[in-house]
Amino acid sequence: MSTTGAIAHVTVKSPEQMQKLGRRLAPLLRPGDLVLLTGELGAGKTTLTRGLGEGLGVRGAVTSPTFVIARVHPTLTGGPALVHVDAYRLGGGLDEMEDLDLDVSLPESVVVVEWGDGKVEELSEDRLHVVIGRAVGAEAPGGADGLVADDVDDVREVTVTGLGARWADAGLPALETC
Repeated sequence: MSTTGAIAHVTVKSPEQMQKLGRRLAPLLRPGDLVLLTGELGAGKTTLTRGLGEGLGVRGAVTSPTFVIARVHPTLTGGPALVHVDAYRLGGGLDEMEDLDLDVSLPESVVVVEWGDGKVEELSEDRLHVVIGRAVGAEAPGGADGLVADDVDDVREVTVTGLGARWADAGLPALETC
């Protein structure tokens, strides 16, 4: 069982900031890293991944792979490729994911799996789990007094948890400072 290496909490107020968070996270990633993204529809998982792709210097527009299940974005800079997977339509666990050959791609790529919670954890004991939630209640703009800004729907609370020894000193807390 993996142990928690580090945690970062970030409030993101716009899609642009979500993409920027991805660009800031990218330099912390290296070949072999598995990143699981969890959040409701429209939470910003693909937007974060787009920022990761920019930060990693990969080829091609990073868009949701919902209907193709997985997209490989080769590097343009000599770094790792980005394998972007959407496991939303895959009901089973790792058995159903085997056809994607993620275990083959993982050593030389950064593999990002949207909706991967409970499906791909067995691929790596060391992994990054990013949970994206909407800010509600006292955490929402305007706070507990109920005064809400026009852009309340864009505010997200992002928790980045590094699991395993790989993430113990990887610099995740630095993501909290913008």
